[in-house]
Amino acid sequence: MPASVWTGYLTFGLISMPVRLFSGARGSRISFHMLHRDDKARIKQQLVCSEEDRVVERNEIVKGYEYRKGEYVIIEPNEIKKIEPKTAKAMEILEFVKSSDVDPIYFESSYYLVPEEAGRRPYALLSEALEQTEYVAIAKLTMHNREYTVILRPHKGGLMLHTMYYQDEVRQVEQFGRPDVELRDAEVKVAHQLIQALSAEFKPEKYYDTFEENLKKMIQARLEGKEVAPVEKPRKPAPVVDLMEALKQSLRQMEGKKKPAQRVEAAQHASETHVRGAAHKKSAPRKTAARIKRAA
Repeated sequence: MPASVWTGYLTFGLISMPVRLFSGARGSRISFHMLHRDDKARIKQQLVCSEEDRVVERNEIVKGYEYRKGEYVIIEPNEIKKIEPKTAKAMEILEFVKSSDVDPIYFESSYYLVPEEAGRRPYALLSEALEQTEYVAIAKLTMHNREYTVILRPHKGGLMLHTMYYQDEVRQVEQFGRPDVELRDAEVKVAHQLIQALSAEFKPEKYYDTFEENLKKMIQARLEGKEVAPVEKPRKPAPVVDLMEALKQSLRQMEGKKKPAQRVEAAQHASETHVRGAAHKKSAPRKTAARIKRAA
């Protein structure tokens, strides 16, 4: 089992339960190192004191807040520990809200909330009650030197925890919103039909990062002394003059064509590169099995 990122108690009313948090998702990608172009040696990054112009060790470093240009308030780690809120070890449910009332724009990161043995029964009770009422719980939690507002929601018999952005962290864009245009009922009707033609059950396993796959193919091809074909770039679409006619043509194209799952596969395949013969005028690297690393 992976290491937990937080341990403590979840409380609501007079009920408390020991719980652990585990990361629910994290991005991954191909990891590249920085090299010196001339000799292909790794580049080192060093911590240099700007005053003494010398490399310093990590144990010589402290954190400081710049309150005026060039002047800092020094904060030691043990001082930060002293001011941690109570939510560093106890997560109290503050209120329950309808799940439909929470805009997904506030969601930041996802975690699995898992009960310890002593908390299994109240945990099951809370999960069941939330699922039946279609409510989610709002609580506060401190970890990684930050206090979060979090949402607890039922998921597959357990509870997921989502950290949330605060109101002042959510950006507002002036140009965002419903355009000041008039839509005809007939246009909306055909748009509904087009949505139905493209509708499918959400299956996340269908989707993958074609850019990541192309990078893997390129690395493997380079190890084998081969080349990859460039991906054909899309043409600039022509401006829509007649919206209704464009909708009708789109709908006609959908009739008798690939099912949604096949369309997803075809669209992703169209963005993939493919390996072709040996590279010209280049010495092929020693052939070896590619161990392509991904960075979390």
